[in-house]
Amino acid sequence: MPPDTARSGGERPLFATLRRFLPYLWPDGAPGLKTRIIIALALVVLSKVLQVYGAAYALKAVVDAMAIGERGVITFVVLMVVGYAAARLFTTVFDNLRNTVFEKVGQDATRRLAIVTFRHLHRLSLRFHLERRTGAVTKVVERGTKSIDSMLYFLLFNIAPTILELALVLQIFGSKFGWWLVASTMAMVVIYIAFTRWVTDWRAKLREQMNDLDTGAVAHAVDSLLNFETVKYFGAEQRESDRYERAVESYAKAAVKSENSLAWLNMGQSLITNVMLGAGMAVVAWGWSTGEFTAGDVVFVSTLLSQLFRPLDMLGWVYRTIRQGVIDMGAMFDLIDTNAEVKDAPDAPPLTVDRGEVRFEDVRFGYDPERDILKGIDLVIRPGQTVAIVGPSGAGKSTLARILYRFYDLTGGRVTIDGQDISHVTQASLRAAIGIVPQDTVLFNDTIGYNIAYGREGAGPDEVAQAARGAAIAGFIESMPDGYDTRVGERGLKLSGGEKQRVAIARTLLKNPPILILDEATSALDSRTEAEILDTLEAIERDRTTIVIAHRLSTVVNADRIVVLENGQIAEQGTHAQLLEQRGTYAEMWARQQAEREAVADAAE
Repeated sequence: MPPDTARSGGERPLFATLRRFLPYLWPDGAPGLKTRIIIALALVVLSKVLQVYGAAYALKAVVDAMAIGERGVITFVVLMVVGYAAARLFTTVFDNLRNTVFEKVGQDATRRLAIVTFRHLHRLSLRFHLERRTGAVTKVVERGTKSIDSMLYFLLFNIAPTILELALVLQIFGSKFGWWLVASTMAMVVIYIAFTRWVTDWRAKLREQMNDLDTGAVAHAVDSLLNFETVKYFGAEQRESDRYERAVESYAKAAVKSENSLAWLNMGQSLITNVMLGAGMAVVAWGWSTGEFTAGDVVFVSTLLSQLFRPLDMLGWVYRTIRQGVIDMGAMFDLIDTNAEVKDAPDAPPLTVDRGEVRFEDVRFGYDPERDILKGIDLVIRPGQTVAIVGPSGAGKSTLARILYRFYDLTGGRVTIDGQDISHVTQASLRAAIGIVPQDTVLFNDTIGYNIAYGREGAGPDEVAQAARGAAIAGFIESMPDGYDTRVGERGLKLSGGEKQRVAIARTLLKNPPILILDEATSALDSRTEAEILDTLEAIERDRTTIVIAHRLSTVVNADRIVVLENGQIAEQGTHAQLLEQRGTYAEMWARQQAEREAVADAAE
C-alpha cells in the first residue's frame, strides 16, 4: 500500500531530507549552476563583512569624532558618513545580486524535482491511482515544489549569513569589549533559539492540523466538482455545499489558532532581544562614564546587536518555514519513494511483434489476494484472428485487457505475444503494440483534434482527419464552427457518449497497432451509428489480432471465435453457430438478449 498522500504532517528528519535534496541543488554535469552557487555564497560573505566591518565601524568613527567637539574634523566625519551610506548601499546591492545569480539555480532544482515526481506518478500502477484522490496528490506535489524555493532561500541566505554574522560580531566583542559581552550575546542567542524552537514546535502541530484540513477541503472540492453530474442526479448540491462548508470551517478554526500563536512568539522574541540590547548598551555606557569606552562604542554595540537581531527576529518564521518545507518535501519524497507495482525487468528488451499471436497460459489474477478474478485462463489468439470475450458482469472480461496491457502483474501463469513473456519486455514497447477503445472514454480538456492526435505523437492534420473519417465522426467535427479546434471540455463532457466513443476509435485508428482491444467499443452508440462503426471495425480487424470484449452478443456474431467467461474461467468457446448448438451459457444469453430486443421493438410499434 502506498503512503497516505493526503497527509502532509509528521516528524521528518531535517538533515536526511536536505541530503536527499542536495543532488538537485548541486547537479552533476551542470558546471554553470555550480558556479552560480559559488558566486552567490561569495556575495553573501562580502555583504556580511561589509555590513559588520564597514557600516558599524564607520558609524562608530563618526560618533567618536563628533564627540571630541573639534569642528576641524568635519571632512573626516563627512567621509565616514559617506562610507557608512556606501556600506549600507553595497550591502543591499550584494544581497540583490546574490538573489539574481541564485534564482536560476533554485528554479532549475524546482523544475527537475517536479519533473521527477510527475514522471514517477505516471510510472505508478493503476492500483495506486485508483486508491488515491487526485486533488490530494496534486496538493502534495504543489506544496513540495513550492517549499524548495523558500527552503533554499532561508537556508543559504538567512541561516548561513546569520551564523557568519554572529561569528564576526563575537570576534569583535571578544577583542574589543571582553568575554562578558561574548558570553552575554551567546546566552541571548541560545535562549532565543530555544524559545523560538519550543514555541514553533507547538505552532507546527497546529500548522500540520491546518494543512491536513486544507488538503481535505481541497480533495472534497475537487472530488465534488469532478463528479458534478452525479451530484445533480441525486439533487445533492446542498449536501455537497454543507460538506465543503464543514471542511472549510474546520480549516478556518485551525488557521485562527495557528495565527494567534504567532503573537506569543513575536512578543517572547522581542523581550529576549531588547533585554540583551538594553543590557549591552547600559554596560558599555557605564564603561564610557569611567573612560574605558568611547561614545562611539555605545553606538557600535547598538549597531552590531541591532543588525544581528534583524535576521534573528525572523528566526521563528524561518524555522517554521524550513520545518514546514521539510514536511512538504518529505511528503513529495514519499510519493517518489512509492514503489511502482509493475516494473520493467532489468535489461528488458523491447517487444517485437511479427505475427501478433497472443497466449494466456494458466493466467491467475486477483485485485485482492484473497479473491481471485481469473482462475487459470488458457487462451490462444492466433495472428489476425478476432476473438470475442463475453460473459456476465464480474466474470473478468475487462481484467483480461488490463492484464494484456500489464497494468497489473499476474499472481500465476503468464501472457505471451509471439512467444515473448510480456513481463520480460519493456512496458513502453508492449503498450505501443496494443491499441484499445475503452468502454469508458475520458478525453483531455483540449480540442477534438488534439484528442484524436494523441493516438500517435507527430501525427499530421491529414492523418487526424482520415482517422476521424474511419470512425464516422468527421462529418460531425466538420459541422462545428471551430472544426477540429472545437474544445471538448473537462473529461470530454461537451460531447455525447457516442461522440466520445467515436473519438476514442479515431484515436486508436491513428495509432494503427498490430493488436487491438475493443472493450464495449459500441456500447454508447445508437443502432444506426453502431452499424457504421461495426463495418469500420471489421475492416480494421482484418490484418491484426483483435480481442473484442462485448456485452451485446449481436456485435460479435462474426468473430472467428467467441470465448464465454464465467466466474473467472472459460466456460465455453467456439463460433456463434457452434455455441448456439451447445445450448449452454452463450445460448441462454443470446436467447435473453433477443427477447429483450423483440420487447423493445414491440414497444416502439
